[in-house]
Amino acid sequence: MRGTRRTRLCMAGVMAASALIATPAARAAERTDGHLTDLVNPLIGSQNEGNTFPGAAVPFGMVQLSPDTGHSTGYDYTQNRIRGFSLVHLSGVGCRIGGDLPVLPTTGDVTQTDYARYAARFSHADEQASPGYYGVGLASGIRAELTATARTGVQRYTFPATDKANVLLNAAQSLHKPVASTVEIIDDRTVRTEITGHGFCRDTGPYTVYTITRFDRPFTAYGTWDGATVTPGARSGHGGAYLRFDTTRDRTVEATTSLSYVDARGAATNLRAEGGRSFDAVRGRAREEWERRLADVRVEGGAPTLRRTFYSSLYRTFLAPNVGSDADGRYTGWDRRTHRAAGFTYYQNWSLWDTYRTQVQLLGLLAPRETRDMARSLVAVDEDGGWLPKWGYGPVETNIMSGDPVTPFLTTAYHLGLLRGFEERAYRALRKNADGVPPAQYPGVGREANAEYLAQGFAPYVKGKPYAKMGDSDYHHGASVTLEYALSDAMLAQMARGLGHHGDAVRYAARSRNYRNVFDPATGFFRARDAAGAFTGSPDPARGIGFHEGTAWQYQWLVPQDLPGMVGLIGGKRAANERLDSFFAYDRLLADPGRTAREVWVHGDPYAYYNADKYNPQNEPDLIAPYTYLATGEPWKTTDVVHAALTLFTDTPTGMTGNDDLGTMSAWNVLSSIGLFPIQPGYDTWGLSTPVFDRVHLSLDRRYWPSGGLTVAAPGTSAADRYIQAVRTDGRPHARTYLTTAGLRTLRSLAFTVGPRPSEWGTSPEAAQPVLR
Repeated sequence: MRGTRRTRLCMAGVMAASALIATPAARAAERTDGHLTDLVNPLIGSQNEGNTFPGAAVPFGMVQLSPDTGHSTGYDYTQNRIRGFSLVHLSGVGCRIGGDLPVLPTTGDVTQTDYARYAARFSHADEQASPGYYGVGLASGIRAELTATARTGVQRYTFPATDKANVLLNAAQSLHKPVASTVEIIDDRTVRTEITGHGFCRDTGPYTVYTITRFDRPFTAYGTWDGATVTPGARSGHGGAYLRFDTTRDRTVEATTSLSYVDARGAATNLRAEGGRSFDAVRGRAREEWERRLADVRVEGGAPTLRRTFYSSLYRTFLAPNVGSDADGRYTGWDRRTHRAAGFTYYQNWSLWDTYRTQVQLLGLLAPRETRDMARSLVAVDEDGGWLPKWGYGPVETNIMSGDPVTPFLTTAYHLGLLRGFEERAYRALRKNADGVPPAQYPGVGREANAEYLAQGFAPYVKGKPYAKMGDSDYHHGASVTLEYALSDAMLAQMARGLGHHGDAVRYAARSRNYRNVFDPATGFFRARDAAGAFTGSPDPARGIGFHEGTAWQYQWLVPQDLPGMVGLIGGKRAANERLDSFFAYDRLLADPGRTAREVWVHGDPYAYYNADKYNPQNEPDLIAPYTYLATGEPWKTTDVVHAALTLFTDTPTGMTGNDDLGTMSAWNVLSSIGLFPIQPGYDTWGLSTPVFDRVHLSLDRRYWPSGGLTVAAPGTSAADRYIQAVRTDGRPHARTYLTTAGLRTLRSLAFTVGPRPSEWGTSPEAAQPVLR
């Protein structure tokens, strides 16, 4: 057996290739000099449904001021007309939301009130985007520039010489569905709006935003509109307002718009706290904020393109969640009442089904203070409104996606030491969520199928079941929901044990094995069961039903709490590795990794989630799948698959693997590039694979990471030398394929020795990740 393995290892090493890691000749510049913000391209992912936005924001800012071109989520690189620059965007979501208060400069008389009609043409040749800044030349001869603070967006418009330079504020149009809007001209420099809307993937409960826009000089004329009727000189209306300036001498107009989800007083408070500075001063400060944030990760080696994609992904990771509280600490809770965050910043916008797998772990490393406040905010959602969220937008629940993603998000924070002082409060909320369902009057569905799951050990698939509330239904995805509930139970069991709730720990650990209840021995795959317990739908694992945005092939590996148990169900390690090899098209991958990634794994449509028996690197259920080889005795294959998937990230507008989902895919790129990945999301296990850079230094907050920094080194890593030969932690040999958070806390150096062929490193049974019992 040993001789056979060595032969296979050598063949894999000879055949493996990668376009991702630079050859020695490509490493002319070993260090990243100058400004790291210069390596970030916010236009990455703005084409082919990456759904990123190129506009101006600071890390986690409430305001993310960006152009809207007509795409449902804001900006599409293939379109050439800008409808307006609006305040609210989410990076990489798949459904329409935000786009509040699109503002556009024009010249001449105001005759159109539909922003699709007065939209301005532009060219990418006259467009600039960098962290905290966006600028574009419009075909009208106007140059528009944007920058931001946490709660304000600052605009600068440079007009031609004219006495009819206009700025249009459109309160009635947005990316979401409008409910109501009002606009009021307060004085000769100031406009106030109140905008209520709803939407997202399915209709959500309405939410309201309040804005105040303050110009740097008086208007010469103004008016408002309702519908298509424009009324010069009117001070109030429901559609929008235009403000006119004379730019025959002074051609620039600057404006600062503040935002609040609380009330008009909150918008005024935010304007006083963060407004009053010039455009250039705000732009400079935003750039400094981003430079400090990015400087926490310093890489050496790698081609320029690789560094650009890496730092662009790191940038996107810090775009969400978003500040939700005003400068005075007030925020709107999920009970629609005003609360005050005492001693922390309140955050909102929770794409939890996505972010629990990668982004919260990366933020916990690099932004622990903010991540702690995010965890406190989730607990506040429960304490204010009565239940933990599933997919929260602003102060409302959307119920988008399925399962129980809030549990691994918060248990991750617990294991990172970010819940200290409110562990029991968080645990109470999690236990309530895990053991019940929200009351009928609460807008969220929580674990909607929990009654059946607790009684029968699985969530049933119920075809055509009416939606109990807005959003998705767990009953429509019974097979994958069972896997997600079981994963969350496993993670909650570990938290319960750590807090001394031993009875709960035993109970949740037992429930974490419920994944077995949707395994069909006849097909050898997970499969949906109906309410009576019978397996249902096609027996073909590529075409079955009951899986959310995926197939049984793709969900096969979502059992991080008990991979040996899952492997045993499908026949042992040999059978598992054969199935993994088929899943990743491994033979084709070795011959041409980049082509396999693009032509075998990806099928063009970012939303092609179904009818596939191959790895889908564009979607969340598959994010940990490449790391399964770490538990099946063939860890070198993790490097092969991960590095092939990383080739899908490029520095072009199409350089994202599908929706970024508030930084989820970007965090996957960053962590996988470093060689340190959360293979048991919700616990404290970090899988190891070959980094793509010679050296990465992480500057860490000593309050949470006593080492103060971690250097990950893989000298000589390249297409020819990419397989792990040995790992050393602070100079000591490390034989396991993972590290724990406890081990990382004081670790200063993680060193990989790489070579041209796979080795015996990590192949022993003891090297695999732990089973969570």
